[in-house]
Formats: sequence, structure tokens, C-alpha cells
Amino acid sequence: MKGEVEKAVLQSLSIEQKGIGDMANLINLQAIEKVISILSTADRIITCASGSSGFAAMKLAHTLCCIERPAKFMSPAEAIHGGLGFVKKGDPVIIVSRGGKTTELLPIIDVCCKKGAFIIGVTENQSSHLAQSSDVVLPLVVEKESDPLNLMASTSFVATIALFDAIIAGIMVDCEYENKHFALIHPGGAVGQMLNR
Repeated sequence: MKGEVEKAVLQSLSIEQKGIGDMANLINLQAIEKVISILSTADRIITCASGSSGFAAMKLAHTLCCIERPAKFMSPAEAIHGGLGFVKKGDPVIIVSRGGKTTELLPIIDVCCKKGAFIIGVTENQSSHLAQSSDVVLPLVVEKESDPLNLMASTSFVATIALFDAIIAGIMVDCEYENKHFALIHPGGAVGQMLNR
């Protein structure tokens, strides 16, 4: 049993490493550059997703705030009970769904379209409702999830986070974001102490 456990651990790491490599090899740089340009100048940014994709979308919203790009994660549950009132015409709304047809997201996509939001879809399914409704699609590339059953959002989660981190890196360069800017808004923790000596 011990040998099988070790094999599963190493195989998981290998699969996720390959997943990020696949994203780097197949990334749509033209779409990424358009997204970076929009997010670099938007007055506010909204992210939305369910499940593990929701955690990735939450992290993206927080990281955007860390580089002074005002962002809010909109929970699908709250969105369909009035939260969609936050969305205004022209707002970039980043919606994440590997399959592109997550039930909870479908009415949100439709309302964002009706309100004239700029939808940035992150999905593996290019023929999905999300992809077809998006102004820009950032394709996910996931050959295999890393858990032994190939069921859990593992590789897909890591790939999504890596994609979002790459976008953040691009925005930081585009906006000429520097240590002094980060120091001002990050007084806490070890990073805050280091930057604010």
C-alpha cells in the first residue's frame, strides 16, 4: 500500500506540472493581452464562479486589489438574489467554468449580457454557453485531473490559478506597479515589515 500511496503522490505532482506546461504552450497571447489592457484601466472588476473555480476567482479578486485594481468576487448564490445589481455597463466580469455550462452561472451570464458588461470567459469548452456569450475567451487546457479518480478539480484549479497569476504579472508590468505602491497598501505581515522598514 505504501508504494501505491507514494506513486499517487508523485503522479499527482507530475500531472499538475504538465497541466501548467500545457497552458504555457497553448496560451492565447492575443486574448491575454486584450484582457490585461482592459483590467489595467477598468474602474472596477468582478469575478464569479462556483466550487473550486470560485476559490480561484476569489483569489484573483483579492490579488487584483493587492495591485490596486479594485475587484470584487460575486458569489453566484448572492448574484441571483439581487447581487447582480452591482454589475454596470462596461464592467469587466470574469466568469470561470471548466465546462462552460455550470447551472448556477447561466442566469448570471445572461444578465451580464443584457446589462452590457464585458464578459471574460475562462473555460475549456469553446462551444459552451459561457464561451459563446463572452467578449473574450481565455481557454483552459486540462488533459487530466491529478487525483486517482480523475474527478476532482485539481489540475484544472492549479491551471486556473497559474493563468490568473500570469495575468496579474502582465498587469503589474503594464501599470508599472512597484514595491513602493505595494508597501503602501500592505503594511501587515512579513512582506509589509520588509517593505516598510
